[in-house]
Amino acid sequence: MSLRNAILSSVLLLGGAAPAAAQSVVVDEGTFALRLNGVPAGTETFTIRRAGIGGEATVIAQAVIHLDGDGGTTELRPLLRTLLPGGDVSDYQLKVSGVEASELSLRLDGPRYAARFRTERGEEEREFLARPGTHLLEAGVAHQYYFLKDVDGGVRVPILEPRNRAQAMLVASAPTQEEIRVGTVRVSARRMTFSAGDDVRTVWFDAQGRVLRVEIPALGYLAQRSDLVG
Repeated sequence: MSLRNAILSSVLLLGGAAPAAAQSVVVDEGTFALRLNGVPAGTETFTIRRAGIGGEATVIAQAVIHLDGDGGTTELRPLLRTLLPGGDVSDYQLKVSGVEASELSLRLDGPRYAARFRTERGEEEREFLARPGTHLLEAGVAHQYYFLKDVDGGVRVPILEPRNRAQAMLVASAPTQEEIRVGTVRVSARRMTFSAGDDVRTVWFDAQGRVLRVEIPALGYLAQRSDLVG
């Protein structure tokens, strides 16, 4: 089943209603080429879809990420649902196959997120504080920065990294404009950094809010959009 065709089943899996899925629309989809420490490391193919209307509207983001490493190939399949208008996390699932296979699920439960992790070593349950405006940014997943496209400079953004069992507060920089290459063309982009101490993440958005590039120097991580839509 293709990534786009999988969205309907994903909505049902996350508890969405069929009528909302019927009114869904793709807001972005594409592919990132991934590099680690300057070396090609894999690809990320994603779809972001808005489903429902009015107070029932949500945004669902889904991807297939292939990573090649010395120990073998790892595949990540993240599936995220957020609430509008702010993009707060509602539900999340991640399946990792290959090296260090695992599964995790997370859902909003009042003032906290309830998470369950399953690995070959067994199961683990954990809770995370659900601060207002919490965004989920899984390590090594580029398309999820789409949900930071409307953050203003100087704003403190609470983020959640479930796979790393971590929460943090990132500060958004004032945006600057610059031209970058995407595929075979050059595109005007809005450059922003989100940082907490040595943790600095630089993201380039186009005029429509689509993520073009994500760079995290501390991890040697670079995700570069390898397609140009529209």
